[in-house]
Amino acid sequence: MHQYWFWIGSFPVRAYSTIFAAAFLLGLGATLYFARADNKQEYIVHLWNMAPLLLLAGLAGARFWQVFFFDWNYYRQHPDEIIAVWHGGLSIQGGFAGALLAGAWYMWRHRLDFWSFADVFAPGLLLGQSIGRDANLMNGDAFGDPTHRGFGILYPPGTLAAQTYPGEPLWPAEVWEGQADVILFALLLILKQRRWPPGTLFLYYIISYNLVRFLLEMLRGDSPRFLFGWDAAQWTAAPLVVLGVIALIWVFIRDRRHAAAARQHRPREPR
Repeated sequence: MHQYWFWIGSFPVRAYSTIFAAAFLLGLGATLYFARADNKQEYIVHLWNMAPLLLLAGLAGARFWQVFFFDWNYYRQHPDEIIAVWHGGLSIQGGFAGALLAGAWYMWRHRLDFWSFADVFAPGLLLGQSIGRDANLMNGDAFGDPTHRGFGILYPPGTLAAQTYPGEPLWPAEVWEGQADVILFALLLILKQRRWPPGTLFLYYIISYNLVRFLLEMLRGDSPRFLFGWDAAQWTAAPLVVLGVIALIWVFIRDRRHAAAARQHRPREPR
């Protein structure tokens, strides 16, 4: 675990920043690949146009979520740290919310089908998130509670985890979440082998990721707890799972209605 790769003079090249950048670029690369593989060549230009917008909106949403939902007690006392994203502290859920709003605005402006585009993004989202958790591991944030069992991750001095729980082995919450994202990514590739109603793959991502996130948050030790002992990530994940299931049911009902209407309007063959 190293927070810094090296220094250029007095400027530190941080592991968090470089891995985060790699996560975004590789996720974008996967999205472009699947757009071509699915014969959606017309999406490519829009994906390139959206990429900077999604990155900036995702960063803004990720920081907003982290500061005001996850750790406001700390940032209220250290307002100079609010913009210090290079120190870590980016919420995946907030990044998703920011990018989703920006992407939905772009698609509305260009009159693009939201659900079809969202399906193309789903694999890249899971891949990027799995890599992004490596950034948390190297930075020593998004850590778990003490295991109290003689095993776990022992973070080096200078990391937030070591400052919070000095000398205690912690649950590898961020590592397991990254591994879970890889499994969800592989399952998504299996789902892609057949035809689904538009929006299915994207909603699979929302439901499966947030369900896993909700469960693994039980091991986290870096966030305050609220009602029911849930932290902010769980209070974000639970409604998204419910809304995702409702939206998935609606997507399938809509698809069946469209199929039935198409059959009714299909011209009959002459006898």
